[in-house]
Amino acid sequence: MININKFGIIGGDKRQLAAARAIANDGYTVTLSCFDKLDSRLYSFAGYADPEECIKNSEVIILPLPVTKDGTLLNTPFSDKRIVLNNKFAQLFNGKIVFSPMKDKLLKTGDYWKNIEVYDFLNREEMQVCNAVPTAEGAIEIAMREYLGTINGSKCLVTGYGRIGKVLAKMLQGLGARVYVSARRKESLAWIKLNGYTPVDNANLISSGEYDLIFNTVPAKILDAHVMAKIATNALIIDLASVPGGVDFDSAQRMGITAIHALSLPGKVAPKTSGEIIKNTIFNILEEEKA
Repeated sequence: MININKFGIIGGDKRQLAAARAIANDGYTVTLSCFDKLDSRLYSFAGYADPEECIKNSEVIILPLPVTKDGTLLNTPFSDKRIVLNNKFAQLFNGKIVFSPMKDKLLKTGDYWKNIEVYDFLNREEMQVCNAVPTAEGAIEIAMREYLGTINGSKCLVTGYGRIGKVLAKMLQGLGARVYVSARRKESLAWIKLNGYTPVDNANLISSGEYDLIFNTVPAKILDAHVMAKIATNALIIDLASVPGGVDFDSAQRMGITAIHALSLPGKVAPKTSGEIIKNTIFNILEEEKA
């Protein structure tokens, strides 16, 4: 058990609320701020305060995911409060431990942040691995809703064999799909074949045939107009890669191909699980750093 008792959570979506509940369930004091648009019953397990009071009464403060959407304001979708990320705001955190996803974006908002103990939990390996499951489930949920056929028996392509690609390919195979997985590295192609999928070298993607469903996990423009014209004219494309994604969406629209950029799926389809992952990751960091 960590030697900290008071946590504050400022802004964010229902993932942050779920993280707060998980922390409170472990016996710690939690204070919330910037959730005033929600029914108070949703956060009745915790105290509530304005941001300054929340920071003052907490030892550890968890900032939202993403921490900012415009590089200027704190991300507070459930509040009308406009909190400017600047040196004045940073000074409120003197002597506090701060957890901020996308830490680099926070540090760009003021030089004073360099004086604050800030940790980024988003890029932790356990966070990324655990988030692959709700991401894959969310992608399949979209496919079931938008695709006119069944996943069972469909020809599915997963581009990329990283964390999400591995989980997604396994789930699709379990649903009875014919699963093809593309990758660049030879060792990845070997693992793809060993795990029972059909490997496709990225260099040969354009000649790999037509697909019913394409799930992209590669954060680079792998599905351009030329590739889509050969493999995706009758496909539903679901892009799971971060902005700008791996799909030429303008070309897809021009070609009449349905392409969906599905971002932040863990928070949308499984906020409870996502919040618990956030809590567990933060506690891992605290145990490592404060041991």
